Amino acid sequence: MFAGQTWWIIGASEGLGRAIAQKLDAAGARLMLSARSEERLQDLAGELTNATALPLDVTDSDAIREAAALIGKVHGVLYCAGTYDPMPAQEWDADKVELICDVNFMGAIRVVGRVVPQMVAANAGHIVLIGSLAGHTGLPGATGYGASKSAVMHMAENLQADLFQTPIKVQVINPGFIKTRLTEKNDFNMPMIQTPEEAAEACIKAMKNGRFSTSFPTPFAWVFTIGKHLPRKLFLRLMGAGK
Repeated sequence: MFAGQTWWIIGASEGLGRAIAQKLDAAGARLMLSARSEERLQDLAGELTNATALPLDVTDSDAIREAAALIGKVHGVLYCAGTYDPMPAQEWDADKVELICDVNFMGAIRVVGRVVPQMVAANAGHIVLIGSLAGHTGLPGATGYGASKSAVMHMAENLQADLFQTPIKVQVINPGFIKTRLTEKNDFNMPMIQTPEEAAEACIKAMKNGRFSTSFPTPFAWVFTIGKHLPRKLFLRLMGAGK
């Protein structure tokens, strides 16, 4: 499916993005790899068959515009750049929350805004946005992160609504806990935590099957997809809010 296609992966230097890049490379895709860390991107590009490192900061609109112009037409774009700090409202750090939202959501807006026009003109393309189980409903200690991921998931729904009758495919993939440098910040139990390779395999499977929204791992994902329909107080008690 991916052989011969050109994919732009934003957030490719570490964790899930890096693992997905490895799997797309193995499937025969040509990759454009973006993230802030030039060294890590160059290392990854050197390991892969057909990949180019294109460092950028997703909070920089000019850098994204220049990168999109340099890359030109792509078959697919995958946005998985993200940052996270566990933070209850009682410990709100304005600068950190704004950065989380800027990277996780506004970065996606900036990138997709540069890719969608050329896909619409070509009447072809594939957009994949990485949300999160945390985006399904508000959780304790997820100030900034949960809201930003929910916004990404809603943006995907808007894109799907507009592009529904076109050949352009839009997908949102919502993982649970993945063992990365970001989840190392958590001091609580993380049920069904996956390695980046396990999560990447689930993402590739989702990208192939064509379903608009995929949440995993099951049955942990059911807690969130069903939980948002429960009475709010009951759900918060189940999540240990206020403890």
